[in-house]
Amino acid sequence: MKSDVAIKVEGLSKQYRLGVVGTGTISHDLNRWWAQLRGKEDPYLKIGETNDRSQKGTSDYVWSLKDIDFEVKQGEVLGVIGKNGAGKSTLLKILSKVTGPTTGRIMAKGRIGALLEVGTGFHPELTGRENVFLNGAILGMTKMEIKSKLDEIIDFSGCERYIDTPAKRYSSGMTVRLAFAVAAFLEPEILIVDEVLAVGDAEFQKKAIGKMQDVSKGEGRTVLFVSHNMGAVESLCTKCLVLKNGQNSFLGDVPEGVKHYLSNKESKKDLVSRYVEKISLTSLNGVAQDAFFMGEGFNIEILVHGLDVFQGIHVGVFIMDTLNQKVTSFSTAMSKGSSSKHFERELITFSFPNQNLIPSSYVIDISISYKSGGRIEYVADALSFDIIASDIYGTGSYLNTHFGKFFLNGLAKVIEVPQEV
Repeated sequence: MKSDVAIKVEGLSKQYRLGVVGTGTISHDLNRWWAQLRGKEDPYLKIGETNDRSQKGTSDYVWSLKDIDFEVKQGEVLGVIGKNGAGKSTLLKILSKVTGPTTGRIMAKGRIGALLEVGTGFHPELTGRENVFLNGAILGMTKMEIKSKLDEIIDFSGCERYIDTPAKRYSSGMTVRLAFAVAAFLEPEILIVDEVLAVGDAEFQKKAIGKMQDVSKGEGRTVLFVSHNMGAVESLCTKCLVLKNGQNSFLGDVPEGVKHYLSNKESKKDLVSRYVEKISLTSLNGVAQDAFFMGEGFNIEILVHGLDVFQGIHVGVFIMDTLNQKVTSFSTAMSKGSSSKHFERELITFSFPNQNLIPSSYVIDISISYKSGGRIEYVADALSFDIIASDIYGTGSYLNTHFGKFFLNGLAKVIEVPQEV
């Protein structure tokens, strides 16, 4: 490995057997052992399917990652992007030694600090201060080294008041702020961060990006950063890795990588339609993306043709959940001031300045119908997108699908009521 390379990955693959823990059955383990004893290849490495969730598989084995190769130099920030299920988190867990690879090898120089999930590496019964020392010890630091960084960690996390409180009493926001501070300030040579910007308010997100820039540019350390936020990837990263179905889809410059990912996302499915040419998702500023934070506005753009021959019609979209149940809908008929006239070729834009969707994956269906109720065309699974969790209330409370399909913007008051005499 070259002297300026901090981490190098060669032929990295990870195989899982569906529905079981570990490798599966005793017979499979014995077959592996017998092959290893004879110096033969693992007999199960030649079976299995790529991790493509859009198709129904037939094999019990799935390659969560397959033949991943890349290297990151000292001081570089590698952005890892891809849709949900692409293998991003699996890759980071292998690099962090949380799980092992099926094949391939990893060469790294120095200590690796990782922030993978909220609370990872934190003991709930220990105080915040004790967890700082625990994480430092795991990184191989001495007590004196940790003490020298303790004040900076506490100050950055904003948890000074609660630093001697057990971690189980912390909100998700407090936990991730302290965990990020520990990972960043204990100075590992390689810092691995998985979607930290999804948790925490805008102020923390700004501080986190600033600190990661300091770590890479100012201190010459290496950062691996996973995010659905393309803006953060473009502003922070110097190199981009795009994963698709567990395989390396792109490795290179960040702008080209983001462009590759978004264009691939838009063309992931050929629309079988007589009238719809293309559908795309953008931010309110017109930047193409397929993932949005809770409450973040977006546009749905639909390019259609041939609707000028119809009278009294409307075009609408249905947002469906992962169970293919209708979550909500909107159409040109619902928009005040929308013209009922259609052209030979036209772009229809549905703009939603505020959305109240719960974090999950969603699919957009397109409907072209007569206002009287007759359907002209229906395009199912036209495009998919994700809503990412964030601290929408600023209280450290994070929502998921168990809370319903939408979140409410509101206030709660508790007023003491005296007992009636």
